[in-house]
Amino acid sequence: MKLFRFHGGVHPEANKIPSAIKPIEDLPLPRRLYIPLQQHIGAPARPEVEVGQHVYKGQLLAHSQGMISAPVHAPTSGTIVAIDDFTAPHPSGLPACTITLETDGKNHWQNGLMPADPFKLEPEEIAARVGAAGIVGMGGATFPAAIKLNLGRSHRIHMLIINGGECEPYLTCDDRLMREHAHQVVDGIRTILRALQTRRAVIAIEDNKPTAIAAMNVACRRHDNIEVVTVPSRYPMGSEKQMIQTVTGREVPAGQRSVDIGVVVHNVGTAYAVHRALRLGRPLVSRIVTVGGGAVHEPKNLAVPLGTLAEELLAFCGGFCEPPARLLMGGPMMGQILPHTRVPVVKGTNGIIALTAAEIKAKPVAPCIRCGNCVSVCPCGLMPLEIAARARNGDLDGAADYGLMDCIGCGSCSYACPSRIPLVQYFNYAKGELATRREAKRKSGETRKLA
Repeated sequence: MKLFRFHGGVHPEANKIPSAIKPIEDLPLPRRLYIPLQQHIGAPARPEVEVGQHVYKGQLLAHSQGMISAPVHAPTSGTIVAIDDFTAPHPSGLPACTITLETDGKNHWQNGLMPADPFKLEPEEIAARVGAAGIVGMGGATFPAAIKLNLGRSHRIHMLIINGGECEPYLTCDDRLMREHAHQVVDGIRTILRALQTRRAVIAIEDNKPTAIAAMNVACRRHDNIEVVTVPSRYPMGSEKQMIQTVTGREVPAGQRSVDIGVVVHNVGTAYAVHRALRLGRPLVSRIVTVGGGAVHEPKNLAVPLGTLAEELLAFCGGFCEPPARLLMGGPMMGQILPHTRVPVVKGTNGIIALTAAEIKAKPVAPCIRCGNCVSVCPCGLMPLEIAARARNGDLDGAADYGLMDCIGCGSCSYACPSRIPLVQYFNYAKGELATRREAKRKSGETRKLA
């Protein structure tokens, strides 16, 4: 299959071997789980349970609300001891509404979860079951998967791309998933194809994962409509638009979605979750998380119940061999800095990474020398230095005119900047301010209607 090249990109040191060489391990069940109601893009889930209530594993804890939302289920059996604010997995350290579950150690599944043969179901029923299972994009985007599965009803889909790029340094959870559960991933892909009412799927995997590539090729042998392609290791290959451009040679136009050019992208972890939901009747209550970084004593990939605190994962990996200079949820390029280790794992948590001072190579910020490095590496073809200059001076409309909203936040510009200017932070600030303005304008309009 002919591959194409996207503009820009960088080659950060991968640092994947320490966690990639070991099989996935099951994390022992914690005494308490802290399950946020906001684990997805869209409206937070609404609680269905009460304090003091006993629940079973897989039982609905909170139902979705609104067009874009996802339900939340019990990761194990136990008793609800609180529905209150708890630290959210966010750099601010601000609280979010969270269900606290005291585990009973029995891990009893709820009765009545009905497995199904997806190839005897209509596409709409597949999407409905995936939605009811609370499945979201497992690569970190956390967009409710059922919405994308229903796109085959309104658009003609030519290709499903399964993203196995995992281009972020340190992260290897998708790599290990493909090595150890290739057949289940492929079964999930076939289910997604049926839901989308299309035939062709391409599994795109970076060339630094030869064992995963071999395993997926074996799993696809009997399915001539599913092809494994090896793509170059080049960050941000795992970003949806860059992956599409590499595989198809087509760009998603600014302001449009991939479905507008007949392509849908799902992560390998999402395909695995779809397999478990349809074949086993299991909602999304756990995920594989990479625990790594130079400050971690023994990097691993762990199968973790959602709601487990980061400190539990780190302790199981031997704790810190030195105090971390930076603690991240996700990878070092796009991950979020955590305020402390008492933050729960959520559906989009693909890694807990503790970096040393030597790894982050912190240096003072210097003035921009207009070298153009940020422009040359931007995968979206933007001018980061111009956007940042306007954002820094409060000219948000000017920043938008230079393509602020087309920025994917990959951090390539910050990585390549010799002056260590925190370009992405400026962009995120400007996007947040613009969103606040839009919401204020909407509310003002609604108020005028009521007057």
